[in-house]
Parts: sequence; structure tokens; C-alpha cells
Amino acid sequence: MSSEANWPRIAVVGAGAVGGYFGGMLARVGAPVVMIGRPSFAESVKKSGLFLDTVHFQERLQVEASTEISAAKGADFVLFCVKTIDTAGASRELAKYVSSSSTVVSLQNGVNNAEEIRKASGIEAVSAVVYVAAAMPSPGHIKHLGRGDLIVGPKNKRTDQFAALCARAKVGCRIAENIEGELWTKLVWNCALNAVSGLGRVTYGEIIASEDAKKVVEAAVYEVLAVARAKKIQPPGLEDPKAALAGSFRIAEQMSGTRSSTAQDMARGKRTEIDSLNGYVARLGASLGVPTPVNHTLYTLVKLQEAGVAK
Repeated sequence: MSSEANWPRIAVVGAGAVGGYFGGMLARVGAPVVMIGRPSFAESVKKSGLFLDTVHFQERLQVEASTEISAAKGADFVLFCVKTIDTAGASRELAKYVSSSSTVVSLQNGVNNAEEIRKASGIEAVSAVVYVAAAMPSPGHIKHLGRGDLIVGPKNKRTDQFAALCARAKVGCRIAENIEGELWTKLVWNCALNAVSGLGRVTYGEIIASEDAKKVVEAAVYEVLAVARAKKIQPPGLEDPKAALAGSFRIAEQMSGTRSSTAQDMARGKRTEIDSLNGYVARLGASLGVPTPVNHTLYTLVKLQEAGVAK
């Protein structure tokens, strides 16, 4: 383990599968990390440590844990990992405890989180695109199933420092000037696969094993790309719609045994982030005059199931 003296202080706000994985990777190499999460998570980590169960190693780490956002006070870097439905409230609370010198990095689904954080709290957050297949089968147990890399941008002092921090933890982190386009690339994959996995109660591998499901994925992908074009956004590498569709299938193959975060939330009876995914595309498409019937249908079906669970 490295000495904590030469590390910045790191807080993970919304410690779950994603925050637990990336925060755990930093803690593993000696960084002082505080994990801020639900009571069951914090209690488990305090009692037994954080269990990182990855495709490359298994390790139990002693990590500071709390249920209070105030534990982020004095953090140099904040990994902001709350669900998008909690972005406004959590960022307003976080603003009480971080200074302008703190770097807040949004490790969330969707494309407009930095804007939402700024509107709610005044915090100028860094946008990150997250590529990791991870789950938390029990509190404090992080099950890593594939990948584990980030894209941040645009290039500036904060993104340089964050990428250097990730490099010390052997976490891949690329800096991209076209970060908006990169966020939309991830949105394409999420809109293609997340709701289908949740509604069908299937893994990504089961989706691409079904010709009918692949047709749904295809329609969803083409709609998202049409909305991106209307908004004059250029997701890198997705200029050719057929290449974009092939990329969706490739992602599904790489993570074939995984169920989407939407599927995991639905299975637990929790609210999903569908408003920031297919719902966002449907609303934006309507405002731009671009039809999005498949994304609207996927969004509506997930929302109907959520409403049924709520009752």
C-alpha cells in the first residue's frame, strides 16, 4: 500500500456498484477514500470492509464509510455516482461541503448530468462516460463482470489531474475533447439495451440471441442517432448507423452475462433512470420533431411497471 500522505482525498457520493468499483480500485492502491451510501452499505463496509470481486482478483479492503454527504467535506475529488433521479438533491447537499478547488466527477448514466448539477447546486462538474459491468449482490460486495474504464473531457487541468489519478489506480481513463459526443455514444448503447434487458428480464447475451429483440435494438439505435443528428451532436465512430448497431451488439457480446442497471433496479422494485435514457430521447425527439416510437414505448412500459410497483 502507498502512503496516504501523497494522495488527494477522495469521496464517493452514492456508493453502489459503480462507485464501489472505482472507489475501491483507488482505495486498493492506497488512496484515502470515503464511501457515502445507504445505511446497509455503510454498516457492512464498516463491519467487514469492501469486498472487490473482480474478473482479475478478489480482495477485501478496509475503507471509510458513511451515510452522510457531510463526510465529503475537504475532499479533493468527488466521484458523484447517485442515480439521476437524485442528482438535484444530492448535488445541493454536496455543495455545502466542497470548495471550488474540489473536482466533482459525474459517473452517471445519461448525457446532461453536469448541466443538471450546475443548475441545482452551482457546482461545475466534470462529465465522465462510464464503461463497467458491475453489480452489488449484497451490501459492500462489488461484483465486477467486465470492462472498467472511463472517458472524461474536455482536456483541462481538472481532467488531466483526474486521468493521472486513475492511472495510479490502473483504471483506464481517456480524455476526449468531444465529451458530449462520447456521452451520446454511451446513450445509444443504454437506450438500445437497458430497457429491453429490464422488461424482458434477460441478460445482454439473451437479447442478441433473439432475432426479434435485435430488431427492437436496431430501431432504438436508429432513433437515438436521428435525434443526435437533429441536435447537431456527433457521437464519435457512429457516423454510420449500421456501424452503431454493430457496436451495440458488440457491447452486448462483451457483457453477455450481464443484466442492465435498469433490469437490476426493476428486479428490486426500485425506481430506474429511464427518464434520463429512453425517456430523455423521446422528449428531445418530440421537441425537435423527430419521431421516436420505439424509445417512447420502452420508456412508457418501464414507467408503467414502476407505477405498478409503487402501488
